Amino acid sequence: MNTMMLNNLNPQTQSISLYKTLLFAANTALGVSVVCIAVSILISYPYAEHFSIPVQVSAHISTIVIAAILKVSYVLRCVAQHGLGQEVR
Repeated sequence: MNTMMLNNLNPQTQSISLYKTLLFAANTALGVSVVCIAVSILISYPYAEHFSIPVQVSAHISTIVIAAILKVSYVLRCVAQHGLGQEVR
């Protein structure tokens, strides 16, 4: 039987797999955070008159929190690209 167990992989193969998983997760988090920050900004400013004050306050606070998540996601993406030997931009 020719099965390959994760324990039998060399460390370089394991790290490449880890970086690929990290890159996928970071890209997903970036996409979700961009959509969320766009929604929170729309609720906070141009469509504020359609929402109650508590919703507007939550949108303003979430804008700050989501911006931090977006920045961390981008840094993780850069780390993954560097680990995979890709151009980091």
